[in-house]
Amino acid sequence: MPAQHPNPESLSPLGGLSLISAEGGQARFQTDEGELSLTVWAPGILRFRLGDATVNDYGLVRAAAAPVPLRVKEEAAAIHLETEAEKPFELALGRAPLSLSLFRDGRSVVAPPQDSHFVRRFRLPPFARTSDGWFFSFDLPFGTPVYGGGEKYSGLNRRGQLVDNWNEDALGVNSERCYKNCPFMWSPDGWGIFVNTPARVVHGVGYPQWSNQSYGAYVDDAVLDLFLIAADSPAEMLERYTHITGRAPKAPTWSFGNWISKAYYRTPEEALDIAKTIVDRQIPCDVLTMDGRAWQDTDTRFAFEWDERRFSDPAAFCAEIKRYVPRLCVWEYSLISVNNPVHAELAEAGYLLKDETGAPYHYEWDLSPFGEVLTPLPASGLLDFTNPGAYAWWRDRHQALFAAGVDTIKADFAEQVLDDMIASNGDDGKRLHNVYALLYNRCVYEACHDAFGDDALVWSRSGWAGSQLAPIQWAGDSQSSWSGLAASIIGGLSWGLSGVPYYSTDIGGFYGEQPTPELFVRWMQAGVLGSHCRFHGIGAREPWAFGEDVEAIAKEWLALRYSLIPVLEDASAQAAECGLPLMRPMVLAFPKEPLSWGFETQYMLGDDLLVAPVIRPGGAVDYYLPEGDWYDFWSGDHIAGGRRIADVMPIDRIPVFVRSGAVLKLGPAVQNTNQIPANRRIATVRVFGRPRPDGARWTASLRMEAGEVVVDDPEIGIDRIP
Repeated sequence: MPAQHPNPESLSPLGGLSLISAEGGQARFQTDEGELSLTVWAPGILRFRLGDATVNDYGLVRAAAAPVPLRVKEEAAAIHLETEAEKPFELALGRAPLSLSLFRDGRSVVAPPQDSHFVRRFRLPPFARTSDGWFFSFDLPFGTPVYGGGEKYSGLNRRGQLVDNWNEDALGVNSERCYKNCPFMWSPDGWGIFVNTPARVVHGVGYPQWSNQSYGAYVDDAVLDLFLIAADSPAEMLERYTHITGRAPKAPTWSFGNWISKAYYRTPEEALDIAKTIVDRQIPCDVLTMDGRAWQDTDTRFAFEWDERRFSDPAAFCAEIKRYVPRLCVWEYSLISVNNPVHAELAEAGYLLKDETGAPYHYEWDLSPFGEVLTPLPASGLLDFTNPGAYAWWRDRHQALFAAGVDTIKADFAEQVLDDMIASNGDDGKRLHNVYALLYNRCVYEACHDAFGDDALVWSRSGWAGSQLAPIQWAGDSQSSWSGLAASIIGGLSWGLSGVPYYSTDIGGFYGEQPTPELFVRWMQAGVLGSHCRFHGIGAREPWAFGEDVEAIAKEWLALRYSLIPVLEDASAQAAECGLPLMRPMVLAFPKEPLSWGFETQYMLGDDLLVAPVIRPGGAVDYYLPEGDWYDFWSGDHIAGGRRIADVMPIDRIPVFVRSGAVLKLGPAVQNTNQIPANRRIATVRVFGRPRPDGARWTASLRMEAGEVVVDDPEIGIDRIP
């Protein structure tokens, strides 16, 4: 537990509640610690804002409020508020101490803690002021699961955990530390809480050292700004949360292709040889990535400059690579070496984060955790994205890279902001630390969008609430191990349950011992059947590096990946419309089947494909098939659901099932997405059993008539599986 967050039993509860006014959709109150405002912000969403301070707003809330009128009734011990709506809100605010009870359509959504003490009503204060911000708590009945909180690796259900929303270079996927955090928690019981802050939030989710009957959180900010969400399903919960913070755009088609990379290609000739080999060996691939040391001079990075000792003509190099692989991605981070003359220029312009004296902050790297993996890195300044001029400078410097032939950016790091750094908007590093990654990735995504429009994408490591607006993110530096594989899957599913629909991992793992052929294949299978797919790590990660048998399996699976692009595109359209992730854990896909929720590494890919990755050596896998009728994707055999299955899979297969009634659109066999004909994006339609009305995203040329699938294009085959 962080030292600055003691057991909250010691905190004094907030009180002194009195009504100031109730007009339209907002009620204002006075408390012992400043003004409280309550707004029924939108259907199913209550905004609770406490504190008088003025703070910098980083645009985490994207939608405008649509307040619902409130009726107020005062009593001696409490103030009651009600709305008129199809599913009305009812609120009760206790005066001393301040507490909140929220009902929707007569059902309790959140209630004050029920955990009492010998000498007081609440063991944990419902609301309290702290030296660094605020604390709040609500009741958490036994057995209530809780999800969200960002990219966390130990499991999806947060019950019993202390969850620290503080971005870190996690150095793996093996602990509570993570690269991407999100102060949004929710339960399938129908409530969600989004803390609108860039600052650190520490959640005790039935955390036994505080209270195993309560959910409580420290918020290290001058204002406590909560969005309380009521929803009838997990899908509606994500829809409402992403209404607040924004929804991801559709990912471009090319991004669903295969990405190949490693840390790192040491010469242009090595990178070009890899690109040629991809074509010679007929490995489907859309993107080759040049990692940091592959194209930068480490001693002077980063300033958008190619290493002149290796790249005399960057445009010619890009053109040569793209003779073989359609797109090129290059690495960056937002730190500028003091050894680069650009550092002095940025310092003079006031474009770098500063220290307490007003001088540019010199960030010194601690390389001890990396051993010999990383080349020594120079002292550097961090770009100040709160300065509009610095933001525009960084964004616009990408255009020269794009003009040379670069197609997208791997935006690495962004966890390096320290507490004593000062931004141009007046915030210190403690408040800027988490949101810095969001500002950085927004900037890079804008640069890509300026150049490529709807084909824009950024491949980033760190993130915060709202990161879905700058897609996509990857898992960071996973250990090359079976546990690293499992934790990477969990991290991606947890990020999806936090409102962000896209995710990728480093197939094979990033660091550690070279993966065995078996581990590499199992990771590749999970990666192929995920949102996005990239081979990357220290050392060889190309499919042919693990022998002929592995290469043959990889080619078969990558062919499957490309055939599923229409499925991924439909799921991406859903993400843009309602906030659903492409990879959907059981609690999201089957909220009425709690027996399935504990199978936390299996997921639905889109609406109809159930994927159960093999995460242990030997091929053994234990999974749950939800209620209903299913089909084995490989054999077409019909299987009844509602049961747990233990299986042992051959090396070239993992369990994949299709929901009965699904109509899968399968694309043509191609080596990259540039080869997909504009008028032939679907090659085959595969119908599993009797088609459901919701079995596909129908179009004018692919539709249901009298309960049967009709395809107008005679070139598209229909494969019916009875």
